[in-house]
Amino acid sequence: MVNGGRRVRDDEGSAGRLLALSDGVFAIAMTLLALDIALPDGLDADGFARALSNVMPKVWAYALSVLVIAAFWRGHYQLFQSVRDVDGTVIKLVLLGLGLVALMPFPTTLLAEYADLPQSVAIYSGAVAAMGATQLALTVVLWKRPWLGSAPLPDPIVRNDVADLASTVLVFVVAVPLAFVSPTGAMLWWAVLIPVRVVIGKRGKRLRATTRRFNA
Repeated sequence: MVNGGRRVRDDEGSAGRLLALSDGVFAIAMTLLALDIALPDGLDADGFARALSNVMPKVWAYALSVLVIAAFWRGHYQLFQSVRDVDGTVIKLVLLGLGLVALMPFPTTLLAEYADLPQSVAIYSGAVAAMGATQLALTVVLWKRPWLGSAPLPDPIVRNDVADLASTVLVFVVAVPLAFVSPTGAMLWWAVLIPVRVVIGKRGKRLRATTRRFNA
């Protein structure tokens, strides 16, 4: 098969099936996050209050991980909007990223039950950093392979997306050693991403809107 004058190998093909697999893994990972949130049966009023209080860390960890996974899914979806074909490198990076996404219920459980221990916060931070690094590598690979897309990714948009992912990786990588100094401090450090992503996100929306108007 030939794509844009370039022969496509047998391990390459349409991005549609890979994107469908990705959507399924993201959805299953989000569902698995909620499985640990439950209260015992037959509680009296006092027992119910205690059990509800005890389960709130799980709810907080669930909400955090849903936000993290949703953010990566949104970035993944935007990245593949203009991708038509995939090659072996893209497939491997996507599968690695999906494996890390599917693993997220484990560090989420650690964070919910042992948030005061540095190992738990460090593992969670490392998991998110690894997801970000994988998606960052995927973004760069697709940027450097314009023949895989229906249209080349505009450089300003890709640079903005790279800055977004790089900031995520940096914050969570720094949080790994910081967790061994102060687990609470490391978790508070994660909040640095909020203003950073707001600024980068607004810039990304402007760039994409400008591109759509230009192509219209």
